[in-house]
Amino acid sequence: MYRYQDTEINVVQGDITKVKVEAIVNAANNTLLGGGGVDGAIHRAGGRIILEQCKKIGGCPTGEARITVGGNLPCKYVIHTVGPIYKDGKSGEEELLYNAYYNSLKLAKEYNLDSVAFPSISTGAYGYPIEKAVKVAVKAVLDFIEEEDFPRQVKFVLFSERDFSIYDNYLKEVLKEN
Repeated sequence: MYRYQDTEINVVQGDITKVKVEAIVNAANNTLLGGGGVDGAIHRAGGRIILEQCKKIGGCPTGEARITVGGNLPCKYVIHTVGPIYKDGKSGEEELLYNAYYNSLKLAKEYNLDSVAFPSISTGAYGYPIEKAVKVAVKAVLDFIEEEDFPRQVKFVLFSERDFSIYDNYLKEVLKEN
């Protein structure tokens, strides 16, 4: 466990659909209608209500976030955000990825959801190198905490041991482990 100001930050290896927090973040595509990876797992585990609400929302631009109920998941809400497809690192990807994390936390604050779990956004099928993505993710989260003193808890939930190690090692560099 790490701490930044009054926020507890955890890195865990596991399945984000089983994490008990108030909101989990979905690494969605622009349609919000389900897909592969984290997105598909959340839609499958959460049930039809999530898809029905996503259809009413009508999509989400890259870097922005939308919210639905959690359905059958152990969380109250799912915050759907769309990360960038990685091209060359010079096409605005960093700013879009930063915005995906930051805007997800803005929605969490708006709904007063003080525990949030994130996957590693854009590092699967969208090809963002995880060694670069972790720096953007952590910066966005720490900036938000610094500016808003919110949320109480953030979890980075990584499916693979490799991804978990990359996030954990980076947080060890940036924050003191408690």
